[in-house]
Amino acid sequence: MGIEFQEVFNWMRRRKIFATLLVVCTLGIGILIGTLISGRAQATHDQAATGATLLAVPDPITLSNAFSTISKKLGPAVVNISTTQVIEKPKGGKTPKKFGDPFQDFFDRFFDQPDNSPDAERSLGSGVIVDKKGFILTNDHVIDQATKIQVTLDGDATKYSARVIGFDKDTDLAVVKIDADHELPVAKLGNSDGVQVGDWVLAIGSPFGLNSTVTAGIISAKDRSNVGHQFQRFIQTDAAINPGNSGGPLVNMAGEVIGINTAIYTGSRGFEGVGFALPSTTVINVYNQLITNGKVTRGSIGITFQEDRSNNPVLMKELGVPYGIVVEAVEPGSPADKAGLKPGDVITNINGQAVHTGADLVNPIAETVIGQSVQVRYVRDKQTKEVALTVADRSKIFPQVAQASEDEPDQSDTPGQLGLHVEELTPDLSRKLGMSKITGVVVTEVEPASFAEDVDFSRGDVITEINHVSINNLADYKAEMAKLHPGQDVLFKVARHSDSDRVLTLFLAGAVPTILAQ
Repeated sequence: MGIEFQEVFNWMRRRKIFATLLVVCTLGIGILIGTLISGRAQATHDQAATGATLLAVPDPITLSNAFSTISKKLGPAVVNISTTQVIEKPKGGKTPKKFGDPFQDFFDRFFDQPDNSPDAERSLGSGVIVDKKGFILTNDHVIDQATKIQVTLDGDATKYSARVIGFDKDTDLAVVKIDADHELPVAKLGNSDGVQVGDWVLAIGSPFGLNSTVTAGIISAKDRSNVGHQFQRFIQTDAAINPGNSGGPLVNMAGEVIGINTAIYTGSRGFEGVGFALPSTTVINVYNQLITNGKVTRGSIGITFQEDRSNNPVLMKELGVPYGIVVEAVEPGSPADKAGLKPGDVITNINGQAVHTGADLVNPIAETVIGQSVQVRYVRDKQTKEVALTVADRSKIFPQVAQASEDEPDQSDTPGQLGLHVEELTPDLSRKLGMSKITGVVVTEVEPASFAEDVDFSRGDVITEINHVSINNLADYKAEMAKLHPGQDVLFKVARHSDSDRVLTLFLAGAVPTILAQ
């Protein structure tokens, strides 16, 4: 009996331990499930409370990359062009020089009188590299009368000095060149005759100085005349073109330059949807002549006309022709005069091609080599006549046309040596400048757009050393300056009188420019 009771007790004891473990496990599982359910319920509660649905990051989608591909390809060949033009100030009267004081005029220029030295006017534009040796196409109005031209490449902090190879005011095109120590990226020119109205295009440039700006649009019109000069017939686009875009490329979807951005129509200063680019076919012809001869020569037969008046259907009917250009004047001694053409004649055909517009008449003649002939068909008194005319140089037939180019300032003129004008620093002058213990030469003028201005020279500076060589007088200065050569690094030690009446010691340094003026 006792044994049986003991066994029952042991069995109950084992069951108790098992039951305890079972209870503990059940409680643990219950707590875990309760936590998860509570958290989910809380999240559901929070979501339901705001009414928002959680966002998920979608899978990336590759969109059309045609624009970006062209931008990456052409961008490095598009440059920023900054120019400086020296503007002479009107000369004002001077105060009378004090009798017996030979330095009064000097101090008048520094302290008593306003600075009548020339000012520098700066402007920005764009250009496109078309030859790896550094030949760049841009607009003539970007570099017109510039004293200094600097070119900046995309991603390159170097400012390259550029020189003018040639310019053509009739088309507002110019070619400049920079010298780099490596081959430069180039843009490929296409054939603008292939573009159609509605085609996508990109304009690349530096509007308002914002380098490497790309805008997109379409070709709005072709062969747009009566916008610029006689030889400018533009591609019109609604791709945004703003000040600073001038000289940059208009690019088709093949990544080819089909125009040089030149002008806009605007009621303000900004873009309003109407921009103009000179077609690449014209650009190529002008470029080839500029790099070969430095100028553009155009043929002429010596007639004058007005296209608008020739478009009058009543006039054409009375003259007995369906189309053509009416001759309004014939230059004496010109090929047209020698061949017997007269005012009132209607030219209907050039070299077998019908003449419907002024461009149909002018372009084939202008592009003909001087001395070669063109076949001209014309109508007089309703009778058709034909004659061969030898093409002459337009600038000789119309010398007034070439006058503008002849009146341009000589861009080969160089400024003073590095743009510095100095005088001997005498003991008396050094005392008046508050630099009695200093020897050297005093800077009397700093030319705008010069090396001296770039490295921060100011009037009144005293140059005491050049390349660690002491400058005691004007002879020392001239001797050391004569040793400098283009591209060489030069260091000036300068004494400058500060606004706080202290004499500062400055070190002004730079590389002697390879091109002193453009």
